[in-house]
Amino acid sequence: MTRPRNDNFLRALLKEPTDHTPLWLMRQAGRYLPEYCETRKRAGSFLNLCKNPGLACEVTLQPLARYNLDAAILFSDILTVPDAMGLGLYFAEGEGPKFERPLREEWAIRDLAVPDPYTHLKYVMDGVSEIRRALNNSVPLIGFSGSPYTLSCYMVEGGSSDDYRNVKTMIYDRPDLMHHILSVTADSVTSYLNAQIESGAQAVMIFDSWGGGLSAAAYQEFSLQYMQRIVDGLIKEKDGQRIPSIVFTKGGGLWLESIAAIGCDAVGLDWTIDIGEARRRVGDKVALQGNLDPNVLFASPEKIAVEAKKVLDSYGPGDTGHVFNLGHGISQFTPPDHVTALVETVHSYSKELRAKAV
Repeated sequence: MTRPRNDNFLRALLKEPTDHTPLWLMRQAGRYLPEYCETRKRAGSFLNLCKNPGLACEVTLQPLARYNLDAAILFSDILTVPDAMGLGLYFAEGEGPKFERPLREEWAIRDLAVPDPYTHLKYVMDGVSEIRRALNNSVPLIGFSGSPYTLSCYMVEGGSSDDYRNVKTMIYDRPDLMHHILSVTADSVTSYLNAQIESGAQAVMIFDSWGGGLSAAAYQEFSLQYMQRIVDGLIKEKDGQRIPSIVFTKGGGLWLESIAAIGCDAVGLDWTIDIGEARRRVGDKVALQGNLDPNVLFASPEKIAVEAKKVLDSYGPGDTGHVFNLGHGISQFTPPDHVTALVETVHSYSKELRAKAV
């Protein structure tokens, strides 16, 4: 299998030279795009959109039709995995995701089992295959999952939470039960990501959205070790091509060295850490992805350009090892033309920097 015609994203993750700094955006197919809102309306609900491979393909491709992005990311939701584990995912209007059967009783936790991704999550695999065909080898496709700890937060709380008190109570009162949830979930995520790779994903990312809310010791024990287990179990090569992995812990800047040591190819950064400092701390062990504050995109296109250049300047010299991204998902209130300003700035300025270095 040949690499995509634009393979800068894969090259950057593997620390190979690139002709510009590649760029994609977390949540790049989303509510800030009017075309996405139209498709979601046709689907009838967010869950219907996720579970319809044709519509998931449609919205995955929408930002690529509008912007000169260097990668596509599968349109799905991290909570498809616990849904496949039988917890009963639903979306309450104005309240976000919820589970009908949160994990509170010991018997329910002990009964938790790894779902077959080709049966219970077949719609995701069908979506991955359809997107790969539609991309026609133009740019790489990223598959993804939530981290075991982040998924467990939703599974135990039954939805979003301000303080995750049920999860943290279980961590300290019944660590045995928490480890059981995390162990089954880690195996589920490994199986799920490998199925995405077999179906056509060319890189995979683990989103640890809530790991940064743990203490340093708890992060190592209840989040990082399970992400390492997943990375260890991932398919590393398919059809002669390396399949890179990215790990992103929001709020994880304190533990960069530990994250970089688990065997992933790249570490995602939120906007609270200087990317140049992060580069100095991890050396050439991993590539870095990030890390513009998503709220910069509310500013004028001129200011967006200034801030994007700051990130590129901070990363420093060289023609590889950096994938430009936001420090978290793009806001639904972002003006679409402001993304154009960002993409154009990153591509043009990173080429300028490379030319100066020659």
